[in-house]
Amino acid sequence: MVSKTLSAVWACFAVALLAAGCISIAYSINWAMPNMVIQFVIDRSFLKAGLALGGAYIFTFVVAFVAVAQPTAVTFVLAGLNWVIILDMLMTLVIGSVIWMHTLKEQSMYREKWFVADPDIQRAIQDEFRCCGYASTTESNMAMGGFCADSTIVAQQSSCQQPFMLYADWTLNTIFTAVYGFQAILIGLFLASCCMINKRIEAERFRKIDLKRGGGGFV
Repeated sequence: MVSKTLSAVWACFAVALLAAGCISIAYSINWAMPNMVIQFVIDRSFLKAGLALGGAYIFTFVVAFVAVAQPTAVTFVLAGLNWVIILDMLMTLVIGSVIWMHTLKEQSMYREKWFVADPDIQRAIQDEFRCCGYASTTESNMAMGGFCADSTIVAQQSSCQQPFMLYADWTLNTIFTAVYGFQAILIGLFLASCCMINKRIEAERFRKIDLKRGGGGFV
C-alpha cells in the first residue's frame, strides 16, 4: 500500500504545480494589460510562453489527478503522467534559458529598442523613472513632454539608462528564476510519481502472492 506520507508529498507537489500554472497565467495576463513600461521590458513572446507554460502545468495537474485516482493495479496512467512531466521539464528549461540569454545582451538590446520606440513609450519611461533621454539628456531624438517637457529642466536631469536597466534586469532575472523554480516542482512530482508507481507495483505483487496462498490479501 502507498504510505500516507508518500501520498501527502505527491499531493503537495501536484498542488504546487497547479499553483505555478495559475501564477504563470495570471502574471502573463496582467503584464499584457496596457502598460508601456512593462511592454517595453517584456517581449510579447515571453507572455505567450507564460500562458503556454501555465496551461501545460494545469493540464499536467488534471492528468495527475486522473492518474492517482486509478485502482492500485493500474500504473500505466502514472507512467504516462511522468512522460507528460518530462515534456513540461523540457518546455520549462527552454523558456527559462531563452529569458536568461536575453539578460546577457540586455544592454545592447534595450538601447536598440529605445531608439526605434514610439515617442509615447519613451515619454512613459521618462515619466516613470523621472529621467530624460536614454544614454544622455542631450540626445537629438529625445522625446519631449511629460517630465521632460521643459528644456531648461532637462539639462539638470540624469539619463534613463541606469534606473531603467536596474528595473529591466531585476524583472527579467525574477522571471527566469521563477521559471527555473517551477522546474524544481516538476522534478519533485516526477520523483514522487516514480515512488508511487513502485509502491503500487509492490502492493499488487503482494496481493497476487497472497491470493495464491488463499489469503485475504494485503491491500
